[in-house]
Amino acid sequence: MQVITNDLQLIAQALGQPIMQVISREYIEAIASNINAYGGQTLAAIASVLIAEILRDCYHIAGHYWKPLQPWHNLHHKAYRADLSKVSMEIYRQAELFNDVPEAIFMVSASAAIAGIGYGYGLWAMAFGCIYALGFLIMALARSQGWLLATDITHKEGALVQLPSQWTVNRTYHWRHHFDRGEAYFCSTFTLVDQILGTALSLKGKNIAITGASGSMGRALIAQLSKRGAKMIALTSSPNAVFNLGDTEGSTKKKEIEVICWQMGKESELRDRLQKVDILILNHGVNVRAARDSQSIYQSYEVNTFSVARWMDLFLETVTESKHIATKEIWVNTSEAEVNPALSPLYEMSKRAIGDLVTLRRLDAPCTIRKLILGPFKSELNPYGIMSASFVAWAIAFLAQRGFRNIIVTINPLTFILYPIKEFMRSLYFRIFSRRQN
Repeated sequence: MQVITNDLQLIAQALGQPIMQVISREYIEAIASNINAYGGQTLAAIASVLIAEILRDCYHIAGHYWKPLQPWHNLHHKAYRADLSKVSMEIYRQAELFNDVPEAIFMVSASAAIAGIGYGYGLWAMAFGCIYALGFLIMALARSQGWLLATDITHKEGALVQLPSQWTVNRTYHWRHHFDRGEAYFCSTFTLVDQILGTALSLKGKNIAITGASGSMGRALIAQLSKRGAKMIALTSSPNAVFNLGDTEGSTKKKEIEVICWQMGKESELRDRLQKVDILILNHGVNVRAARDSQSIYQSYEVNTFSVARWMDLFLETVTESKHIATKEIWVNTSEAEVNPALSPLYEMSKRAIGDLVTLRRLDAPCTIRKLILGPFKSELNPYGIMSASFVAWAIAFLAQRGFRNIIVTINPLTFILYPIKEFMRSLYFRIFSRRQN
């Protein structure tokens, strides 16, 4: 490129004309072609890194399910205590030598093979993935000798201080693989494979409490989450409500679930029970439809906003241990009324209020908070809903297991555009103009 530019300058000087007048259409096309070529190589380099990470995650999964690799990967798991401190330096070095080094060799070899294929198509930048993988091999070899231990970032010793990340793997995310559920959270750097497989959040064995349990969505969520191995706790204000898994989704099981009655304004009476809850789903609500009298105003905000906020405060107080940062969550059903009309002004206003409060609390929350942004489904609150509660509940569970923090389930395409913009702008506004109190 520099040679061509120098030649043009010489030609321009000889002709005594401005350089722009001697730049031909062919030259401009050549520049465009070079830009496209280098852009393609850049994309190839990025793709090669992603492929290398996918290969590593696949090897990791094989370490759990393929018998020849299981003993060595089990050694890796045995090398750490619950605070990620090393059981012994000898076990750690063996785990690095027999688990991490072969894993890195597989990354390098497979990446090299893919780079060779890419080179045949002119994508020489695919070799970047091989070089990237080679760096992990060098570090794994060094750690197996007791050197460069600081490079083992996701296994650093100490209490968990960050929430599990969504798109990349941090210590808290990886801690869950070791000490929460070994058959999930497989990824090492990017969470792409977990998102595809639905292993970015494990529901198996989780104690999940849900308010509004006797409603259509409550019962549908109980059915769907129970299928995924969760232990359900139904929180209901209906004293005569009865739940069992045989009632839902045609299941033949008759396993009873725990039912706890609560009253509006007395949420604090369940403080102790929340200590052993892993995920709290705040699903209760009221829709006064067209009403606008004072009683309807107070009722809408009390049920849809203030009660939900009190439940959140109570649950966040139970996050007292390092492991709670990794395992505890709140899911709040705020509805797509946050950004779209619901033909019920007080419902919209109260749901938007709690939606903003959740966005605000997320900034400092000691555990993960997910939003459920749901479109119209058939229920007592909305008998004219289009979607079925069972479908919406399935979609919620499906997306939660893939790590989504804002779970949108609707038939309205505008919500998928408007909500992310709204959430980003409100979060940015709160970050700028509010402060955390020590």
